[in-house]
Amino acid sequence: MHNPALKKEPYPPGDFGVWVIIYVELITFGLFFIGYAFSRRANLEMFNHSQLMLETTSGFINTLLLVTSSYFVVKAVTSIQNMTDDRREEFNKKASKWLFLAMIFGAGFLVNKIFEFSHMFGEGLTLSTNKFFMFYFMLTGFHFMHVLLGSIILFNIFQKTRIYGYTIEDHKGIVSGAAYWHMVDFLWIILFPLVYIIR
Repeated sequence: MHNPALKKEPYPPGDFGVWVIIYVELITFGLFFIGYAFSRRANLEMFNHSQLMLETTSGFINTLLLVTSSYFVVKAVTSIQNMTDDRREEFNKKASKWLFLAMIFGAGFLVNKIFEFSHMFGEGLTLSTNKFFMFYFMLTGFHFMHVLLGSIILFNIFQKTRIYGYTIEDHKGIVSGAAYWHMVDFLWIILFPLVYIIR
């Protein structure tokens, strides 16, 4: 069934204030990435040696977790956008199931990252070890906080779907939350190869 509400989606979708935050965060991380690249160029051998001490498998697992979680969020948003007035409860339930899966995978990222941090601290690696690990802990720690915040946002969206709170006319909240979560995913897709893989 064609849903005329889909034609009325603003651009960018969701709340404009959230997009301002997203742009600021992207610029902030971009400056960190540039700083990392210049520092790496000046200390290439040390950076390459330090990278070998990272748990690449753990980073790859976290990439799969976040990408899969973003897919589930897309499915949740699509469920809401495709709803009809007479099936509001059904489509909110569908979105709720997808968001629950997204939160599980997001939590998996956080738990895996905590184990990775714990292992590294146990090996005596800290911010003061060298410039590489200074950037590593700053970038991944800052990103960790964003995943944590994004998970809280997903939980709030999930709670609203549980009470069938989204309608055809009013679903800006879930679209805005999804945009933030996709930003978190996008940043990790850049951060993972930059810090873990590229030599």
